[in-house]
Amino acid sequence: MTRTLVADLHARVGETVTVYGWVDTLRRQRRLQFVLVRDHTGIVQVTHVRGGEQDPIEAAFERVTVESAVKITGEVVASPQVKLGGLEIVPSRVEIVSLAEPKLPIDEKTGIDQRLDWRFLDIRRPSQHLVFDVQTTVERAMRELAAEERFTELHTPKLMGTASESGAEVFEVGYFGRTAYLAQSPQFYKQMAIAGGIDRVFEIGPVFRAEPSFTSRHATEFTGVDVEIAWIDGVEDVMAFEERMLHRVLTAVAEQHGEAIAEHFGTRVVVPELPFPRITMADALARLRATGWDREGVKDDLDPEGERTLCALIAAETGHEFVFVTRFPAAVRPFYHLRPEDDPTVTESFDLLWKGVEITTGAQREHRHDRLVAQAREKGMDTGPLSGYLDCFRYGTPPHGGLGLGLGRLLMLALGLPSIREATFLFRGPHRLEP
Repeated sequence: MTRTLVADLHARVGETVTVYGWVDTLRRQRRLQFVLVRDHTGIVQVTHVRGGEQDPIEAAFERVTVESAVKITGEVVASPQVKLGGLEIVPSRVEIVSLAEPKLPIDEKTGIDQRLDWRFLDIRRPSQHLVFDVQTTVERAMRELAAEERFTELHTPKLMGTASESGAEVFEVGYFGRTAYLAQSPQFYKQMAIAGGIDRVFEIGPVFRAEPSFTSRHATEFTGVDVEIAWIDGVEDVMAFEERMLHRVLTAVAEQHGEAIAEHFGTRVVVPELPFPRITMADALARLRATGWDREGVKDDLDPEGERTLCALIAAETGHEFVFVTRFPAAVRPFYHLRPEDDPTVTESFDLLWKGVEITTGAQREHRHDRLVAQAREKGMDTGPLSGYLDCFRYGTPPHGGLGLGLGRLLMLALGLPSIREATFLFRGPHRLEP
């Protein structure tokens, strides 16, 4: 039997087809049996007129349970009264491939924690399946732009001999009598590629953060989108690339999934205008304090409340959902961020906020060996474990910069989901290692 997808049935009216899928809904009446069958492309109604005791289809539909895996063969019939696409299948053969237990452990009213326990059932729902259809479109659009702009896609190691930033947020792993660390960022390896003459680096891969955080936007393992660009004139080149990338991504999402996202999540995908608004951290802090945020005037970075308030201010002024916050203080940025000559107390760095949430951190990197060493020591770091990284800057490294973007946060905000847990296939957090 050749499988026909539900999405392709409109082109097969009057023909006999076989669909594979799960039983979504059962409605058994005195004369008729209605079975809704769902595959990853849609739902179709199967309508059977009962034939009595010797009718194998009637017997199968009496026996089958919701979420059973089935194969249905029958004629595709145009039926304008059917709400599901104006067609139905009149079955001639029914095969129950795998019978589901009659009592399901979750339903549409079940809370998120229990749904995550039964994630394989949860993602059968069309709304949850849509999340990963959108994710596929997002990654494809990113890769298309990267290819057009002649990036090289790399896959960097996820086992490291030294922590890439601070030891407080890394997972330690036993490694043949040594201690290794799960990569909390591909940062060092991206820069190593730049030093190796790979001018434009692109990666989509796993990132690990040992943060005991229970917010709606944090995970201990997530998918990161990382970019590094050589021979830049300044950090503006990095921000401009991200603008182009997100414009390409959201255009593709709106065109391919906009109607489905509105139907399932009530969210309208807005394709942003270019360029995005920009504001320095100093100006952002001043604007926020004028609203009553940080009344003591002691904060030098944005907290979640500050991010939400700043985005609301920018949106009210410009109508834009995005804003770049630039020139973060050196005190709150890693040692490898470049500090401008006119003000070494700040860095040529940025965060990108979208709908009140930070989705990207980026910067121009310090490419001069002596300054890198000095900035690391200034932050009290032992440069010994960093020697493999620092060696990359001893033999001529071009000016460069890059960014890291959280794919889960991007999906969460694009779809209007309440938590990153619903934007992740199998979520990992401080209290979740299964399934």
